[in-house]
Amino acid sequence: MRIGIFSETYTPYISGLVTSELMLKKGLEKLGHEVYIVTANLESFKYEYDEKEKVLKIPGVKTGIYDSRLTSVYPIQAVKKIRSWKLDVIHSQTEFAIGTFARIIAKQYNIPLVHTYHTMYEDYIHYITKGYFKKSSKKLIEYFTKFYCETTATELIVPTTKTYKLFKEKYDFKKNINIIPTGIEVERFFKENTSDKELNNLRKHLKITKKDFIIIFVGRLAEEKNVEFLIETEKMLTEKNKNIKLLIVGDGPDKEKYEQYANSLKIANNCLFVGKAKWEEMPYYYQISNVFVTASLTETQGLTVIEAMASSITPVCINDEAFHSMVTDELNGLFFNTKEELANCILKLFKDKKLLHKLNNQARIASEQYSSKFYSERVLEVYKRAIQTKKGENRFGFISKLAKKFKGGN
Repeated sequence: MRIGIFSETYTPYISGLVTSELMLKKGLEKLGHEVYIVTANLESFKYEYDEKEKVLKIPGVKTGIYDSRLTSVYPIQAVKKIRSWKLDVIHSQTEFAIGTFARIIAKQYNIPLVHTYHTMYEDYIHYITKGYFKKSSKKLIEYFTKFYCETTATELIVPTTKTYKLFKEKYDFKKNINIIPTGIEVERFFKENTSDKELNNLRKHLKITKKDFIIIFVGRLAEEKNVEFLIETEKMLTEKNKNIKLLIVGDGPDKEKYEQYANSLKIANNCLFVGKAKWEEMPYYYQISNVFVTASLTETQGLTVIEAMASSITPVCINDEAFHSMVTDELNGLFFNTKEELANCILKLFKDKKLLHKLNNQARIASEQYSSKFYSERVLEVYKRAIQTKKGENRFGFISKLAKKFKGGN
């Protein structure tokens, strides 16, 4: 099968979306399929095509949201290149400029379009509106999302029940919705695949001792990730035990603000801000930690939770539906609603090593169902269904035209 993945962002940009795309591409290629990427150029306003990696980049302009770019220019050479691929199916990953390009190409060349909805845009609209026109902006996002997904896509993929309910209950979506949790390269995070020497070096670099109990958060340092919640909980925990520390891995627009906030709470020594970590270093940050935590209410899934689980690290998550498909309370992780509950969860695991060990083992077992191979196989089934649906639509259209012609002839 010849598959085209269309997305606003791709490597070297780092995000959960890009991780999803990379894992899907690798997984599909391992299954013997040809995968092509169409994305916006993150480095320059140029058309580029990497023949070896099968990645086509078209001119893009900065959006103001981290390093991402949008494009509204579709060069004729890009259209010609895509046409030469003779795609069997197009899989769009974003709804905007590149997503619109995917829709145009799919319609122009009669190719089935599968779409994955990754982002709860209503939770991110403040980056564009800066707090103005909030209600009308959300309504516009709702309209556009429903229009793109229902009007143009042959099949829709969502990662969790939370997103499924958004489309069925709020958007009154009529088409088929496939719930497929995003896969990752889980083996990369397995403890046995890390080096003890590298782990020790990282501990020394961060000045982490054997007495320290490390809570790790991985993600963008921005409003929607609810990082202040974690910092305030850490303040409560340090009052109980100075060896409980919060390791914050990631970068973002609010990093400096959070560092200053931790300093104002006089817990700067217990909040370790390490910035953006390299891709190959991430398994080591998980492995030097004892538990993983997230208080984000804006996730469609949360790939960092799966990464932590694959690392045999217990996830402690805010009680949001996005995490319910991955984490089962008191089986492979814990849930909380308030800062007091989060603090109690951490103290419980800090004191009860037997419970922590049990949850760690169950987390590792649960993570294996999110392998890139399993993910790719499930997505492939959606592609096959979309192709069959498109063939049916084409046959129906052909018969309808014949009927009209026959009726006109009489």
